[in-house]
Amino acid sequence: MTEFWEASFIEKQMMWGLEPSDSAFMAKDFFLEKKVKDVLIPGFGYGRNAKIFSDNGMHVTGIEISKTAIDLARKNGVNATIYHGSVTNMPFDNKRYDAIFCYALIHLLNRREREKLIQDCYNQLKPDGYMMFTAVTKKAPMYGKGRELSKDRFEIMEGVKMFYYDSNSVRREFEKYGLIEFSEIDEPNKNMKDKPAMNFVIITCKKGAI
Repeated sequence: MTEFWEASFIEKQMMWGLEPSDSAFMAKDFFLEKKVKDVLIPGFGYGRNAKIFSDNGMHVTGIEISKTAIDLARKNGVNATIYHGSVTNMPFDNKRYDAIFCYALIHLLNRREREKLIQDCYNQLKPDGYMMFTAVTKKAPMYGKGRELSKDRFEIMEGVKMFYYDSNSVRREFEKYGLIEFSEIDEPNKNMKDKPAMNFVIITCKKGAI
């Protein structure tokens, strides 16, 4: 997956534009309400979802596998600590964070990797800290397309493997990590308005809410 993502990213630099996702706006409002000061973003990308947190007084730390993405983030003026590496190798520091925001990443991982990511994120939360994941759902138009790898997981094109969530899989994977709510959102592609919205679920957990 690393080689595919790096090559794909170079080819499609900043294809999503610079405007933060609707999910990031929702997370920002929630984190401000909870007085969050430190945010960890696994799957940092080129930082389009990071600036909204730093602009609102939060210190941001990212993890990103693509050096190209990190370089673009720097060129775009994103001021954050960014670790170059895979989220599957978390943790990269011993810090505990008030909140974690993970956008459109977890569904790209296999079951073992998803379990590790959720556990690693939970471990890096401070007591009463929050983590929010945005993940693709079975309502997405590409669900069931491509080569079936396992239940609800498909290779939709060479090197791109997607797991599609529903309410049962959300509860199964997140309930023991302080799941407090989840809700669906149709996430528009703001930079390519001719493309359909993505069908996502926003999953919110609180450390200690088990």
